[in-house]
Amino acid sequence: MDEHIADAIGRPDLIRLDEGLICLRFESMKAVSATAAVRHLLDTGVVRPGDTLLDSSSGIYAYALALACHRYGMRCHIIGSTTVDHQLRTQLAVLGAEFEQMDPSDDLKLDQKRRVARIHEILAAHPEYHWMRQYHDDIHYLGYRAVADRIHEETGTGPLTVVGGVGSGASTGALARRLREHSPGVGLIGVQPFGSVTFGSEHVPDPDIIIAGIGSSIPFANVDHTLYDTLHWLGFGTALAGSVDLLRRHAVFAGLSTGAAYLTARWERNRDPGRTFLFIAADTGHRYTDSVFARHRTAQPADSLAPRTVATLDDLAHPWSRMNWNRAPAPAPAPAPVATRERRTR
Repeated sequence: MDEHIADAIGRPDLIRLDEGLICLRFESMKAVSATAAVRHLLDTGVVRPGDTLLDSSSGIYAYALALACHRYGMRCHIIGSTTVDHQLRTQLAVLGAEFEQMDPSDDLKLDQKRRVARIHEILAAHPEYHWMRQYHDDIHYLGYRAVADRIHEETGTGPLTVVGGVGSGASTGALARRLREHSPGVGLIGVQPFGSVTFGSEHVPDPDIIIAGIGSSIPFANVDHTLYDTLHWLGFGTALAGSVDLLRRHAVFAGLSTGAAYLTARWERNRDPGRTFLFIAADTGHRYTDSVFARHRTAQPADSLAPRTVATLDDLAHPWSRMNWNRAPAPAPAPAPVATRERRTR
């Protein structure tokens, strides 16, 4: 029996959708990383019950951190993206989290930079707060070890590739690292929106929207680029088609990053039918009801879509590009991955 709702929310479902295609479905994925990170900070004496934990979020991490703070008796302060909706804001308020939202903006890059600037303002006024640094601290890898062990137990020892959106490096990177301890041949495919600096697509903006939760306009230090075998970049319309097809064909209701990962895994599975492809569904599709699923009649048929394989980042182009990354290091100007754990002393 679970001791807190965060345990239930963070426990994923493994769903075999088709031969060689598995969905790792979370209700809210970052509950796994936030809960494990806070528990570790408490166990190591970095923070104490009653302390304030601070971070920036475009959505699901805010909820995850609020749940972890609720569980362990911490205070929670979130600087939220302009994209955070009324439903989530209400939940955060009831959970006792202090929430500040950026002013409306069509520029998600500017939104992200404003959030970081606000974090630094708060830390200057409250140096006793602990900044969780979900985008930079590899402490957020810890919670995915148990998930990876379960994947290994249930999928066996056959050829396996993990597919998932890369926001911070925690979910895909942590799963691949742990699974490769069991089987070194596990593959890893990262999914990105156009316009993200993480894997060098900032020169190809998406005219519609940067998919919330994956990609970044600023470098993230806990992305280990050398873990990734292949990268896919998908535009908003392509990801929308994936989300709609996933619901229509398999009854899985999930967001845009999941739609992008599903299309990627499906295409790669068809290309390599002897391997199992497991894609990550990070959360449910509720916040995309109006922006994505209400447009289901205009979504492109998934079977009509395929990536353009490119040799260099200069060749990236809409609506969908694929590149063999071959576990290469970070492209300039993104930094090489480092474990940057800023800790305060007491």
